[in-house]
Amino acid sequence: MHYKLKDNILLRGWERLPYALIDSKTGRTMFLNPQQWDAINLCDGTVDVSLPIISDSTRAIIADAQKQGIVAPCTPGQALTENQKYRKYPARYIRQAHWSITGRCNYRCKHCFMSAPSAKFSDMTHAQIMDIVRQLGDCGVMNVSLTGGEPLVRPDFLEIVDALLERGIHIRTIYSNGALVNEQLLRELGRRNIHPEFNMSYDGPGWHDWLRGIPGAEEAVNRAFALCRDNGFPTAAEMCIHQRNKHTLRESIKHMGSLGVRNVKTVPVANFGEWLKNGYGASFTNKELYQLYLDYIPQYYEDNMPMSIMLGGFFMADAREPDTFYVPAYKQTDNPETFCMCGHARLIMYIAPDGRVLPCMSLSGMDIQEKFPLITEQGLAQCITDSYYMSIINMRASEYFALHEDCNACKYSRCCYGGCRADALGEDGDLTGKSHASCELFKGGWVDRIIDAVRKVRPDAKSPVLDNPLWQ
Repeated sequence: MHYKLKDNILLRGWERLPYALIDSKTGRTMFLNPQQWDAINLCDGTVDVSLPIISDSTRAIIADAQKQGIVAPCTPGQALTENQKYRKYPARYIRQAHWSITGRCNYRCKHCFMSAPSAKFSDMTHAQIMDIVRQLGDCGVMNVSLTGGEPLVRPDFLEIVDALLERGIHIRTIYSNGALVNEQLLRELGRRNIHPEFNMSYDGPGWHDWLRGIPGAEEAVNRAFALCRDNGFPTAAEMCIHQRNKHTLRESIKHMGSLGVRNVKTVPVANFGEWLKNGYGASFTNKELYQLYLDYIPQYYEDNMPMSIMLGGFFMADAREPDTFYVPAYKQTDNPETFCMCGHARLIMYIAPDGRVLPCMSLSGMDIQEKFPLITEQGLAQCITDSYYMSIINMRASEYFALHEDCNACKYSRCCYGGCRADALGEDGDLTGKSHASCELFKGGWVDRIIDAVRKVRPDAKSPVLDNPLWQ
C-alpha cells in the first residue's frame, strides 16, 4: 500500500521547530514529533508501507493521518510536487503578521495613537511593500492581517493582496473604518476566492462620528457591516470606550449583533497620542473601567449573548459556548522559567507603517518604537531571530520576578505574571515594569466579582480560572 500527501499539504520547518505540515488551503500549521515526521515522510508515493520492515506504530500514524485528510492512498510512483517537498525557513516560527501597510487615514480619529490624521508615519514605497511580502514568504509567515492607518487608502491595495496570495500567504483580516468598503472591493476579493474577515470600528450610536472626526462615519460603518454580511464576508468590531460613550456599551453590542457582527473587542481610550495632544479629557481609571464591564456582564446574558465579546483583559465569552467564560488576563501556567511575558507577541508580530517589527500595535507612536529593528535595514529573518525585538518577546517571567520581588511574593503572581507589557509601558514608561491594571484586577477582588456576576445568570458556567485553588 502506497500513500502520498494530499496536494494541499506541504512539508515545512523553522528554526527550533523543524517538523511541520502546512495546509496551503487554510494556512494552518501542524507540528509533528520526530516519530510522526518519519512516518509522514514515507508518504511520498514511492514506499510500500505494508512491507514487514515498516512498524505497526508507523502504520498507525499513517492511518491516523489519512483520517485527518493529510495523506491518501495512491498508485506507486506518484510523486510530491516541488512545492510540497521539505523546506526549512531561516527564521523562528511566526503564526501571523499584523501589518500596518500605511500610516495614513481618511478619518481624523480623536484617539489615534499613531497620529494617522497628520501622517506621522509616512508610507513605504510600493517596492518596499513588495519586498516585505517576499520576506514574509521566505520566512514562512503563512498568515497576515492588514491594517493601517486605513489600509484601503493605498492605491496598490489589491496589488498587495495579489502578491501575498502568490506567495501562498493567507489574508485573515482586513481592519478598516468601513468608509471604503464597497461592492467593487468585495467583488474583487471574491474573484480571488478569498473572504477575509472585515474588522471595523464602532464606537456607539451618536458618538461614532465624534470620535472618528468625520460626519457620516456611523452611517458608513453600518452600511459596511450590512454589505459584508450580505456578500458572505465575516465581520468583527472594536469599540473604543471613553467617558462620553460608556453608557452606549449595551446598545452598541446589541446593534452590532443585529448586523451580523461575530465578535467585538472593547478598548479603553488611552491618554496619549492625539487624545492627549488635544486635551479630550482623562481616560478611565482601572476601577471605573472594571465597574463598567462588571455592570454589563449580566446585561450581556440577558440579551442572549448577541455576539462573542472580549472586554479587554477583564472578561471574554464565546457566544458559541454559552456556559464557558474567561478572564483573558489570567495566565494558565505555573512555570515562570518557561513562561514568556508576552506569549501573544511570540506568535503574532506587528509590522509598523515604517517597517519596524514590534511586539504589538499598542507600542506604535511611543518613543520606544525607535529601538525596534527596521525590516528595510536588517531584513525580516534577522528581526525575528536576533534583535532587540527578540530580547523583549523572549523575556521570561522569572526575569521579571527577579526585578520585582514583591510581585513574586504576591499570591496572585502565578495568575497575572506581571500583566500586559504594553500596559506597563503606558502606565510606568517601562516595558519591564508592573501593570497596575493587572494588579487591580487580581488584588482588587474583581475576579471574584466576575465569577459571582456570571453565576447569578449562569449557575453552571465554567471557566479555566476556576481550576486555580485560589478560586475553588
